[in-house]
Formats: sequence, C-alpha cells, structure tokens
Amino acid sequence: MKRTKVAIVGASGYSGAQLVRYLLQHPGAEIVGVTSRQHLGKSLGEVFPRYRQTGAAAEQKFMAADVATVIATGAEVAFLAVPHGVAIEYAEALLAAGMVVIDLSADFRLRDGKVYEEFYDAVHPRPEVYGNEIRGAQLIASPGCYPTSILLPLLPLLREKLIRPDSIHVFSMSGVSGAGRKESLPLLFCECTESARAYSVPKHRHLSEIEQELSLAAGQQVVISFTPHLIPVHSGIHTTIYAAPTDGKANLDEVYDRAYGKAPFVRLLGANGCPDTKNVVGTNFIDLGWAHDARTNRYVLLSAEDNIGKGAGAQAVQSFNLRFGHPETMGLGLF
Repeated sequence: MKRTKVAIVGASGYSGAQLVRYLLQHPGAEIVGVTSRQHLGKSLGEVFPRYRQTGAAAEQKFMAADVATVIATGAEVAFLAVPHGVAIEYAEALLAAGMVVIDLSADFRLRDGKVYEEFYDAVHPRPEVYGNEIRGAQLIASPGCYPTSILLPLLPLLREKLIRPDSIHVFSMSGVSGAGRKESLPLLFCECTESARAYSVPKHRHLSEIEQELSLAAGQQVVISFTPHLIPVHSGIHTTIYAAPTDGKANLDEVYDRAYGKAPFVRLLGANGCPDTKNVVGTNFIDLGWAHDARTNRYVLLSAEDNIGKGAGAQAVQSFNLRFGHPETMGLGLF
C-alpha cells in the first residue's frame, strides 16, 4: 500500500496529539513532519512518552511552525491543528504548493464571512466556498466537537421535516480538554474538579457552524438555544436536545436507520437508549439515543462522543481516509 506523507501543524495540542496517535498506526500514512513552537527540537517520544519505541516516526523532532518548513518535508497532506484565525495563514500557501489541507479549526467551516466576524470577533480574510464532497477535495474543513454532537442527531429529522425548526433547545457538557492545552486559571484541576459550570452564555462560537448546517438541512433559517457546560473530566461530550414534532409521532428508529444504518462510526442505541461518554472516549464513535416525551410532546435526542476524538483528531483522519480512497475505519480502530 502506498503511504501518503503527512505533516501535522500544531501537533503538541490535545487535538494534535490525537492526530499523532492515529496516524502513527495508520498503514496508509507516513508522518514526515510535526510542528510545535513550545517543543521545538524535542522528539515526539520525549513530549509524548507513550510513543517511545513505536518506530522511526516517534523519533522525529518538532520543527518550526512556518510554512516553508512544512513544505520542505515533502508532505502531501497537512493537518492544521491550530487555533481559529491561524489556520488561514498556513492554508493558502500550502494549497498553492499543491498539498491537501485538512483543517481542524473554524476558519473554513462557514460560508458567510459576516457570520465568522460576528462569532469570532475578527474579519475573515477569505470566507470558505463550501464543498459537500470530501473525496477529491483539496481543502477539507473538519467539523467541530459540539457541532458533531448536535448536528448528527438533528439533521435527519430536519431533512424529513419531522421537527419544528423553532423548537430546538440544546444542553451540552464537555470535558476540560475542549478548551485546549494551555495554561489558564479557570482550567486548573482545583478550579474544575468537584464542580460544573455553564460558559459562553448565551452565544457560543460553535453556534455559527451549527445553525448554518441546520438551516441548510431545514431549507429555512434555524436559530436554536444552546448552553454548553464544563464538567470535571478530561474528555467527552454529552448532548441532550429537545425538539417538538411537526405532526404526530414519527418512528425515529426507522429515520435514524435510514440515515446512519451503514455509517461505521455512528452507533444507534435505539428508543430510550442513553449514551455514556465512557463508552466513546478514545474512539471515533458517536453514540445516539432518543425518546418521545408524551407529557410535553417533545423528542429527547441524546449523543455522546470524544471531543478530541470524533470531535477533532479522529474525525480528521476519517476525512483523510475518504479523500485518499481508504476504508473509513482504517487506522481508527474499533475501541
């Protein structure tokens, strides 16, 4: 099998570390470059001891995080695991050099530059021309963690006009790794443990991406209520969604089976199934459950995923597999 040469820009963050984990064991990928400003000159094995003695790739040194250095590696694909506003700086030059770019930030997820400016407090230099097909794409914008946990339960119901678009309310809980690998007083162990708190109320940045995709599915403008919460675990997102049926009660088992019955990483728990984050952390799976509350005539939709797995690094590798004709599951394992 031909191995595609890949570079990871921002490989020392939580999402970057997940990319390293999956790509080190991917038979169709060869890591030829990793960047980190903080760990310049250190090897992958030094920064991540779990990767010691796992092959030549683990002996690679972290390089300078500049475009010329990445291009010089000879990589055919660049994964951008950098903050929003930074990815665009790399993407244009890497695309011009003929590389495929898979971006984990929000820089290329939104169609409307004005929406980007509203939610990210910065002018986007070049709004994305959105593409639905990953196969053959030169630039792939990997979905975010909260959007994945919210969109997958809702999109099939909106497409089939089974719920009222104006009735959607979302409650999500995320592990602390969702804030990134950085020094921050509110994220210290003693500040987070034995506690839970809401944040980014009333307008989280991911709402821009979520409402864009929900509106496309519904064929009309969709605005939702979304309140994220920080919980004292390292990884995992649990989302609970409430939505009102449009007309009567649909058979959601059939709806979700049509949508995801053949999807390798969507596990359907069925009616009254309640997903648990411990069953998805460290994987690319998202578990979905659902129920109908007859008292309030509301659907209750439930999902669980790993925010830095399915919500970031693992999903980016899944896109890599699609782009280069590999089975979607290659290198991602089953558990």
